[in-house]
Amino acid sequence: MIHIKAQGARAAYHRRMRAKSIFAVPATLSDDERQQRRHALVRLSLAWLAMMQVMMFAWPGYLRHEGIPKDALDTLDWAIVLMNWASLALTVPVVLYSAWPIWRHAGANLRQGRAGMDVPVALGIVAAFIPSVHATYTGRGEVYFDSVTMFVAFLLTARYLELCARQSFGGAAGGLRHARVEAQRLALGAGADRLASRFVLAQVALALGAGAVWAYIDPAHSVPVMVALLVMSCPCAMSMAVPTAMASAHAALAADPAMPDAALDALLERARRKARQNLHGSLAWHLLMTPLALVGWVTPWLAAITMLVSSLAVAYNSWRLTRHDGRAHETADGALEAAP
Repeated sequence: MIHIKAQGARAAYHRRMRAKSIFAVPATLSDDERQQRRHALVRLSLAWLAMMQVMMFAWPGYLRHEGIPKDALDTLDWAIVLMNWASLALTVPVVLYSAWPIWRHAGANLRQGRAGMDVPVALGIVAAFIPSVHATYTGRGEVYFDSVTMFVAFLLTARYLELCARQSFGGAAGGLRHARVEAQRLALGAGADRLASRFVLAQVALALGAGAVWAYIDPAHSVPVMVALLVMSCPCAMSMAVPTAMASAHAALAADPAMPDAALDALLERARRKARQNLHGSLAWHLLMTPLALVGWVTPWLAAITMLVSSLAVAYNSWRLTRHDGRAHETADGALEAAP
């Protein structure tokens, strides 16, 4: 009988955890918030579809080298011109529609006289898109449409995860216990935002300075290095550090709303440690990749991939908090099952 109860308790716990994932849509979510999530998903889907197609169109440019016979090289050059125009046609809606929240927030930050997280993102998009349009029109120079679409797609992926985490466990209808989690999120988030803002200012200054130095040393590397550093200046993982950790704390609390106060205190302490691990780990990752980008070893598209990897690592590390709580439940159930 006790064995059956233990199995039922475990099954109920895991059902609650599945229902409280970051992709769950709470019944208390307002119409505006539901519309915000739908629009974010549409923009994200468009960016990913365009990115995959533009990456395919970029292959002729990757294959070109001077060792190809002249007749084949002429055909390949013609294909590159055609693919560049096709890539431009696919990149324009990504820049104008998918990245619209980036332009809106960057403009608001500039009007307020501060450099928020979206200002370097907008600079990176402009620095890669405008030269690519010029190269496509004149038929000379490198294009970075693949880097632009990849950057926007990966950035929107990270922000969509953050949006889902924030909306799924907002704590508005969770009572005083969820309010404690939310209070900790606000306190830790303020410190994380200050650190991210300082990082953005330093990284943007470094990107502009590196672009100027490379323009003197080797102009061909000036734009790629500057764009890569601007892409890496977006602290997506740092901005997700606190919200994802606190979302996991909300999830653990929602799965066991009757946990004792001591267990809740321990949960908040684990969430605080996870948030700091996320923040410091993402900062260390940026600092590790920055010297490689300075010397030209990190291309813009690779910088976008590193940004996504760090964001996914933050999300996974926060998710481990709910796994820890789940194992604690299973341990307690196992002790109950072993009891005579």
